[in-house]
Amino acid sequence: MKRAPSPPFLLIDAGNSRIKWALADAPGLFSSQGVFSHENENGNGNDSVPLPGAATSLAAEPDWSSLPPPGGAWISNVAGAEAAVRIDALIERHWPALPRTTIRARDRQCGVTNGYTEPARLGSDRWAGLVGAHAAFPGEDLLIATLGTATTLEALDANGTFEGGLIAPGWTLMMRSLGEHTAQLPTLAADSARELAGDARARRWLATDTRQAISAGSLLAQVGLIEQAWREFSRARKAPTRLVLGGGAADAVARALSVPCTRHDGLVISGLALIAADDARLL
Repeated sequence: MKRAPSPPFLLIDAGNSRIKWALADAPGLFSSQGVFSHENENGNGNDSVPLPGAATSLAAEPDWSSLPPPGGAWISNVAGAEAAVRIDALIERHWPALPRTTIRARDRQCGVTNGYTEPARLGSDRWAGLVGAHAAFPGEDLLIATLGTATTLEALDANGTFEGGLIAPGWTLMMRSLGEHTAQLPTLAADSARELAGDARARRWLATDTRQAISAGSLLAQVGLIEQAWREFSRARKAPTRLVLGGGAADAVARALSVPCTRHDGLVISGLALIAADDARLL
């Protein structure tokens, strides 16, 4: 019989803009965690919106030298094959032959039922985030909005059924595409866009210069998408729905929303911890 891995578990969330990691002694109990950049990047490109107060550049590699040996690694990777090879090499350098699992969405896991027509095609980050959200807000209808390179929305009912979702270009990706695919519009970096957007509810919504028009227009496109989805899901459920926001652009979007929301930036890592514990029990 295969020996089940024991905590701590190394958890890795490789997104399009950055790579998050944590060492979990148990679900919800993290002894260490951090963020590092993709290779040859500083984590502050046009598609990356740092959290307020965060460093303007990220570490090139994680500092795992002082960590206790983990019992295994659980990885969500939506950043592609190059990121997978790099993560594998980092793990091998510190803990040769460490068992590792690159997660995939399943039909059911940790109390969550996958409503996708082809469940395995749901992104691993979205799946882990759903698992994390259901555990963080048990018994609640949820609309989860993750605002990164892409903006993703997931509708999760109180029983843990993922009913479906939406995917759209993220705030900075919208702005960058305008700069790259038009002759006269500028390409805005994330930091200047946040300054230009300001508090969208505190000022007139019509911009009086091009840069602010791009920033505010792209921001309000995010807001309109989220608020419409929230209203439709709340109407369908005939019950209050909690809107949960995460991702690098969440602060800017939250300031412009006219509906209540809850911030949670660790849903994927939290979900990975639950998946790791579930896998360990089943081995």
